[in-house]
Amino acid sequence: MRGFDVRMLGGMSVFVAIVEAGSFAAAGERLDMSQPGVSRAVARLEQRLGIRLFDRTTRVVSLTDEGRRFYAQVTPLLAGLEDAASAASDGATTVRGRLRVNLDPFFSRLILGPKLEAFLARHPLLHLELITRDSLGDMIADGFDLAVRFGVPPDSTLVARKLLETPILTVAAPSYLKRCGRPLRPEELSGGTHTCIEFRDPLTGRPFPWEFHRKRKHLVVPTHGRLVVNDAGTLLSACLAGYGIAQVMAFGTESWRESGELVVLFPDWPDERFPLYAYHPSRHHPPAKTHAFLDFVTALTSQSASS
Repeated sequence: MRGFDVRMLGGMSVFVAIVEAGSFAAAGERLDMSQPGVSRAVARLEQRLGIRLFDRTTRVVSLTDEGRRFYAQVTPLLAGLEDAASAASDGATTVRGRLRVNLDPFFSRLILGPKLEAFLARHPLLHLELITRDSLGDMIADGFDLAVRFGVPPDSTLVARKLLETPILTVAAPSYLKRCGRPLRPEELSGGTHTCIEFRDPLTGRPFPWEFHRKRKHLVVPTHGRLVVNDAGTLLSACLAGYGIAQVMAFGTESWRESGELVVLFPDWPDERFPLYAYHPSRHHPPAKTHAFLDFVTALTSQSASS
């Protein structure tokens, strides 16, 4: 017998339909096939198997002994295939299974973490695996279904959805300003009078440049800070403790600014923006679990951006 292929699978389905319907004609109606088409499918299957499946007369179709054994063996296999197809199709509408997400640590800790209980309660069949990293990496090779990252999207085949753009603010704690004075212009940060906390760009491995934007004016100030970090939580902690000046996102830092624990230094330079994107591998038939998490993150970012 030659190897198993799609035509053999189709012949097996026709064979089972004949047995269950009781005749070639009834099977043809069930499968929306002509009676000659049904006969040809069975003949091909018998030729491939090297056995006769049915004894046929003008009035009666009955299984041979080989056909009866074959029916007993193939029926649970076809049922299993139907169950697998149904389960796969169900994944397009039911939020279930494992969802592995690559997350920016700052977003995960401050924005996502406090809301996870409600999301998981809405989707009891979902197993959520959150991995925080400082870069996107190779999302597909690393086995991620979804990613939520700050920064400009890289050139890739990934589908990228912009969730928001947040202003970048230059801030300091009141204790730092009391000790070192408040700079009045961005250029004062390059003179060595002030301590700046640098944040490492995961793509280049170098600190992000300190940029200031006001309408069409764009200013880059060299800062040369002695402390370089790659975690936004550490950046905020050092700044809040009064160590130095930092550039932070407006998104996620509202409470410290409203309480006065962080002071915005240059409100007349308000136009630098940093985006947050969600990524997934393909725009074709993303499963329900991906849709659900994207909707959840989109709602979170909308609430946080408007608060």
